[in-house]
Amino acid sequence: MFTGIIEATGNVVKIEKNETNIDFTLSCPFTQELKIDQSLAHNGCCLTVVEINGNQYKVTAINETLEKTNLGHWSVGTEVNLERCLKFEGRLDGHVVQGHVDKTGIVEHIENLNGSYVITISYEESDEYTTVPQGSITLNGTSLTVAESGKNKFSVAIIPYTWEFTNMKHLKKGDVVNLEFDIIGKYVAKLLKKQYVI
Repeated sequence: MFTGIIEATGNVVKIEKNETNIDFTLSCPFTQELKIDQSLAHNGCCLTVVEINGNQYKVTAINETLEKTNLGHWSVGTEVNLERCLKFEGRLDGHVVQGHVDKTGIVEHIENLNGSYVITISYEESDEYTTVPQGSITLNGTSLTVAESGKNKFSVAIIPYTWEFTNMKHLKKGDVVNLEFDIIGKYVAKLLKKQYVI
């Protein structure tokens, strides 16, 4: 379980094909605090630490993960948003994030508002996922508030701190981003769909 509040960014230092899987080696500021089997969200995708070597660690993405996320677009040097799993002894600053990416979206537009930024994202049509204004959305692992919501499209406003502290500053039109929709909204959509079927 995560909150969507990014702790730090890391960098991909090695990519190795492992049958249908891909092993990613990354470095980050808190590598020394990690342990084998620990869950760590990478751009919002929960991966397990399988190896630690000095200031680098390794995670494995299976084929299903590669198909649902933007991890297959990574290259050596890619900056990745990182968050360790939630400790149940502090404040929940973001929202409930599972680390299970629902689908990817495409950056349609980025607007610089002289200090803040508005990013518009579109995603493939689906009756399972929706957004609402002032609702929660996770974009590359970052907990954000929906500013405007449309059909298979939404926008989020980014404050300067989030822009600089995460990998948001590297986004450009056409980029693929990981999306995790609000868990409560997903349950409501599922129940409504079930009700109409009955």
